[in-house]
Amino acid sequence: MRVLPNTPCEEEVSMPRVKRGKTALRRRKKLLKEAKGYYGARSKSYRKARETLMRAWAYAYRDRKTKKRTMRSLWIVRINAAARLSNLSYSEFMGGLKKAGIELDRKVLADMAVNDPKGFEQIAEIAKQHVPPRAEKRVSSPPNGLEETVTTHA
Repeated sequence: MRVLPNTPCEEEVSMPRVKRGKTALRRRKKLLKEAKGYYGARSKSYRKARETLMRAWAYAYRDRKTKKRTMRSLWIVRINAAARLSNLSYSEFMGGLKKAGIELDRKVLADMAVNDPKGFEQIAEIAKQHVPPRAEKRVSSPPNGLEETVTTHA
């Protein structure tokens, strides 16, 4: 028994013993269960399993962010390819949509480009109406000095 200091009366106060076996065991079992399927000690040894899981969770966190960037760039590539079939660049297409007041996100537009080309073409025509016509470019070929006029869309 132990006497607590600074107590008004000098009674003996007993503190209950803290037994943490169950708690620690549960924590370790939970972690090892999470490491199921890993090779060798990575699924058997608590220390190795913990190291492996910490790294795996860090990669998973990082790659959830990367996945969003990757998907957005894929959508942009698909929209660009479909817009160019209508003689529009990606930036002209998106600018035309904004001016036309069409608020479709890139995910939906990319899905339309793949699964509904006719619908995407109609949207591209609306966007094209809101894009100013391109100016004529003078293209000269260096060897013979002849000039060629190129008009893309009017």
